[in-house]
Amino acid sequence: MTNVFAGGQFEVETDAGPTVRAKLCGRMRKYRIRVILGDRVTVALSPYDLNHGMIVYRTK
Repeated sequence: MTNVFAGGQFEVETDAGPTVRAKLCGRMRKYRIRVILGDRVTVALSPYDLNHGMIVYRTK
């Protein structure tokens, strides 16, 4: 992750290069899994807009 925005939005840089604006999935919010700058995360991209995604997993 490279940047944090208001409202639970994050800017995530993918391994391929482009940056994606993503938010936490509901299960991560439910179990209060914290994500901070510098964490490696798994992002599920939207099939309709490749600039938006959802953070589904935080790697250890």
